[in-house]
Amino acid sequence: MQQSSNLVVYDASAVLAVLLKESGHQALQDVDVLVLLSAVNLAEVRSRLWDKGLSGGALDEMLARIEMSIVAFDAEQARLAAELRPATRAFGLSLGDRACLALGVLKNAAVYTADRVWAELKLPIEVRVIR
Repeated sequence: MQQSSNLVVYDASAVLAVLLKESGHQALQDVDVLVLLSAVNLAEVRSRLWDKGLSGGALDEMLARIEMSIVAFDAEQARLAAELRPATRAFGLSLGDRACLALGVLKNAAVYTADRVWAELKLPIEVRVIR
């Protein structure tokens, strides 16, 4: 299946890699297409940054460094995320992980993640592991 060439989806781990300059963030510096992020993954990112002691305005400033469009988690994504459960259960994927993948499938877009196990998934989209 041909992927959409004008957009990609980031997992929470990819966003955190960029924001915290973690291993693999370099792979995301030259992405010059529209970046989509599920609202579920945004909640994950914000939670992790809160855990690191950031709050309020500092969180917003960090997130503003990445040009991305936040996509509301709707009924269609919820249905697909649930349907992905059997194919991903053995890999230990969370609801947030499946929300990201569902968005990628629905938008026919490649998904970027730092989670290596995603490379083993058999899905109709490309998964790009950044480290």
